[in-house]
Amino acid sequence: MSKHRLKKFNFTLLGLLATLVLGCIKGKEPALPPAKPILTFPFKNEVCAAGENPTPTENTIHFDWADAANADGYLLSLKNLKTGAITEATSKTSDVKLTLPRATPFSWTVTSVSSKTTVTAVSDTWKFYNSGVGQLSYAPFPATLTFPAMGQAVDLTGNTIALTWNGSDVDGDIAGYEIYIGKNSTLALAGTTKPYNQSLSVAVTSNTIYYWKVVTKDAQGNSSESEVYQFKVN
Repeated sequence: MSKHRLKKFNFTLLGLLATLVLGCIKGKEPALPPAKPILTFPFKNEVCAAGENPTPTENTIHFDWADAANADGYLLSLKNLKTGAITEATSKTSDVKLTLPRATPFSWTVTSVSSKTTVTAVSDTWKFYNSGVGQLSYAPFPATLTFPAMGQAVDLTGNTIALTWNGSDVDGDIAGYEIYIGKNSTLALAGTTKPYNQSLSVAVTSNTIYYWKVVTKDAQGNSSESEVYQFKVN
């Protein structure tokens, strides 16, 4: 074979290989991220009395959610709202069974995952109350503090900021809220609000770190405390 034909052959072979490689790269589509799970049971902000294998102190709850598109696994994260303890469970299917203490409030989320991508999707957060034996009245869920968020730095305009939170109760009989704030672990009562008012303006100063919490009270005399959040005023 002449040098001219050999050179032409090499160029043709290289062109063919390049076409094959580019074709493979072009034909490889990126993995689709998993969709956000939709929670179905236990119901949001309600009493769960459908536990299996009940004893006076615990029962088994069957958590369930809708299948999420493009997901091949799930991570359930459960928080005990009395103790703050977090339990996690993985599953290939859209359900998990967990044995839990009774007469206890919980919150839970589900994260969908895929082995084809590092992208995940997290469900909404739902709360429920695992019923106790003969329990007729339930303490409110601990309030969820929304602003300032934990560790947030806040720019000050004027000399006050509005603290905000979300409260909920399975009995629907929240009587009001007590809001506490301080510059250290000793918090003082800053004010109270009616159940329909989940915001309170408080006086603050610049370049200061504050701590705050909300106590929720109901008409039966039950109460619950939120977590203590820290924030800084710039």
